Amino acid sequence: MEVVKGYAKHEKETFNEITSLRTNSYDSMSMNKKIDVNEQLTQGISKIMAISENYPELKASENFLGLSKDLTKIEDEIANSRKYYNGLVRILNNKIQMFPSNIVASIFCFKQAKLGKKYQN
Repeated sequence: MEVVKGYAKHEKETFNEITSLRTNSYDSMSMNKKIDVNEQLTQGISKIMAISENYPELKASENFLGLSKDLTKIEDEIANSRKYYNGLVRILNNKIQMFPSNIVASIFCFKQAKLGKKYQN
């Protein structure tokens, strides 16, 4: 991140936003808040990649190329994790709605879970 900061000092708010999102403690967050933070982090990573388009010398930097590769890998991992999570949420939500499991869900006050935004239908 420091490499990119050096090239785009006036883009500081984007970097500060991503840094603060990364340092948030997930342990104390609700599941819905974790999903929202994850979405904001994904948007921030996309902004960094868009910023690089405005700086040709940045795109040529070996350090940025390494960062770009790492960010792409992270985005892919987030997308795969979100798909897996959403698949499990769909199964849970279907069980909560379908007979006879809906009776057990009602007795134990199970609630439907929120899908990750990027893959909602």
